[in-house]
Formats: sequence, C-alpha cells, structure tokens
Amino acid sequence: MSAVTAHRAADDRDAARVPVRRLTVLYDAHCALCSFVRDWLARQPQLVPLDLVPAASPEAGARFPWLDHRATLEEITVVGDGGQVYRGSAAWIVTLWALREHRPLAHRLSTPAGAKLAKGAVLAAAKWRGARRTDTGWGGGVYYSADGWSFHPRDGWSYTPPSCADGACATD
Repeated sequence: MSAVTAHRAADDRDAARVPVRRLTVLYDAHCALCSFVRDWLARQPQLVPLDLVPAASPEAGARFPWLDHRATLEEITVVGDGGQVYRGSAAWIVTLWALREHRPLAHRLSTPAGAKLAKGAVLAAAKWRGARRTDTGWGGGVYYSADGWSFHPRDGWSYTPPSCADGACATD
C-alpha cells in the first residue's frame, strides 16, 4: 500500500465525493513566476479559501507527509481539504474555480477543448521556468531596486540601468 493510499484509507472522508471547502496551493518559492502568481492569487476574491504554501517546505511536509515533495517543485500541485490532489492543468483549473471572478473560466477550461488550452498554458509556464533554471537553481532570483529593477502594478517589471553620475560605476 503506497503512502497516498494509506493516507486515503486512514481518512474517514471519501475524497472523490467530499465537497472541497479549502485548497492548499503548493508553489515554488524560488521561482519568480510562481511567486508572482502566489501574490496574484492572494489578492483575488475567493469562493473557496486558498492556503498558499511553499512547496517542499517544512510546513508542506508537516501538512502532507504522504506527498512526493520533490515532485511538487516540478509541477504545480493543489491539495483539497478532503485529500484530493490536483496536478498540472487540473491544479490550475481547480485554483481558478476557487476564485470568484474566475470560476466561469474554470468551467470552460474543464471541457475537453478547454483542457487542451489549460494544458498548453501549463506547458508554456513550465517552458518559461525551464529556460530560467540554472545548475545552481533559478536564474536571476530576486530583482533589486539598487540594480535598476522596479515593479509597477500597471506596467509590470522594468529595468533602468544604474547611473554612473555619482561615480559609483566601475571602470575598466
């Protein structure tokens, strides 16, 4: 019996028939895209409460000891309060379903045609993340204002090279 099967067998509730009353979104805290989406989710009106927990963190391990936490860093994973586990495009769809303004979109994405679109979006995000991955982790990491980066809610990230007017620039 696998850890997931043992978890579900020990749970009184049948995860397939229990209504979802809370979802936990596991996200990669070292990924700029994942952190951006986490912040966006936190600002959205929620019909179903979302707990946003860093994947493979001590908190995630304590909440879900039966999950493969290494896999949660590679693929978006959402866990329902009844033991339901959603991965990939299904995780995106159920997360949108929890949001008041995006539930209709979630219903459209849950159709066969919509599922292809959702899968494409997840694959595009994975490709973007993969392009930024380095041998030592995620490339770029944190953007610092001292390095010339700034974030504007309306326009997104922008870069202005630091000025050498104060004589702080190195010369060759």
